[in-house]
Amino acid sequence: MFHKTLVLLLGLLLSLGAIAEDQPAQKDTVPGITEAPPGGDFTLHSSKGPFSLKEHRGKVVLLYFGYTKCPDICPTSLSFMTQALNELDDHELKKVLGVFVSVDPTRDTFELLDEYVVYFHPNLIGVTGSEQEIAEAAKLYGAQYYEVELKGSAFGYSVNHSAVIYLIAPDGELRFIFPHATPPSVILEAIRHVLK
Repeated sequence: MFHKTLVLLLGLLLSLGAIAEDQPAQKDTVPGITEAPPGGDFTLHSSKGPFSLKEHRGKVVLLYFGYTKCPDICPTSLSFMTQALNELDDHELKKVLGVFVSVDPTRDTFELLDEYVVYFHPNLIGVTGSEQEIAEAAKLYGAQYYEVELKGSAFGYSVNHSAVIYLIAPDGELRFIFPHATPPSVILEAIRHVLK
């Protein structure tokens, strides 16, 4: 049943083409997810030291790959995640963690990540790593991203990236992939489903 749900959401993801392109005129595209990714453990870094996904067994993890200077896709996704988290009672909330993986390690310092995620919800943690570490984690989940030069902008570049929320069950298995703009009520229902 979980695999069917994962495939169903994956199909929806493909039909929506859930790649966040921060520059509408940008013609380059990132390949979308073409099959259900395996998921799996990875270790990155936070302001509190190494962050290992495996150390959070027993919790539902909502995983998202993005970057703090994203103008709209990331804030929207994290807002929807926050709305779902805000509906959980205290007992449920203790069993759920949101993880924001920055794919822009050059600009996203630990301090900046902490400021960014706390704005959305206290159950979110911001992590990043070297380019290779991030690429290895992204590969496990089929997350795609690449830099786009912004001529004449103080930012210098933006990052086009896949825009999905991954739900990892307490046993560490990837159970759901939510396309961009999936309603918070759907995310909430999935969280409660795997918490049972």
